[in-house]
Amino acid sequence: MTDVEPATGSGLGPALAASRAQLGLVAVLFALAAVGWWWTVQEMRGMDSGPWSSLGPFGWFLGVWVVMMAAMMFPSVSPTVALYSRMSRSRWLPVAFTAGYLATWAGAGVVAFMIGIAGRRAAGGDLAWEHAGQAIAGATLIAAAVYEFTPLKNACLGKCRSPLGTLLGSWRDGGMGALRMGVGNGAWCVGCCWALMASLFALGVMSVTWMAVVAGLIAFEKVIPWRRVATYGTTLILVVLGVLVLAAPDALPGFHVPGDTQMPAMTPMGP
Repeated sequence: MTDVEPATGSGLGPALAASRAQLGLVAVLFALAAVGWWWTVQEMRGMDSGPWSSLGPFGWFLGVWVVMMAAMMFPSVSPTVALYSRMSRSRWLPVAFTAGYLATWAGAGVVAFMIGIAGRRAAGGDLAWEHAGQAIAGATLIAAAVYEFTPLKNACLGKCRSPLGTLLGSWRDGGMGALRMGVGNGAWCVGCCWALMASLFALGVMSVTWMAVVAGLIAFEKVIPWRRVATYGTTLILVVLGVLVLAAPDALPGFHVPGDTQMPAMTPMGP
């Protein structure tokens, strides 16, 4: 491949170097992610009902969502936080930066919840798996694959993969500055990953298996040095998943086909 990013000065090089110098901070973020995974597994046990699973009450969903985002995103954003810590030369400002980052994802969760509720109320039973649900789930995965090649995705992924330039271009001093920089970095991350998160809803947002798959794709895109491999590899996986959901969902390991009586019954959640 010819698209390997330089080891220093731009791309991932400075962030990875900072990660090696800030191993304690990176370890803390990974430990928090591990706790998030453990807690999420407990909360979601028996709740996977496949595509477009019920989101539960707003407060419950938002709490689970924030912990999910910490579990899924902290490993891939840890090089950026380590770089920020090294640049700010502060022990506490990275906490504000990370809080701002997580706040942006919390806002994205609120938007996702509102879209989900509005869609259910507008379409009613038309979104059920046996009606349009299967087609919409497959189309969502294909659309996420197409998004990989859009200018917006390219710009947002570029910001995520070149954190030095992103941090320098948005630098603000102090605690509030760190918080605002975290919010801004989270916005670039949401722009990069929203389609992948939509794919998680299409596969089963209450499935720990699919949560792990999507988290792996996000880390794959952001961390490996070969950007072209990241983009084409992620696209291929999304296309394959979309085709399987449309044509042969029973052949997809870990996928819960709604109405499949062989799967564990879901605990009813409102609304």
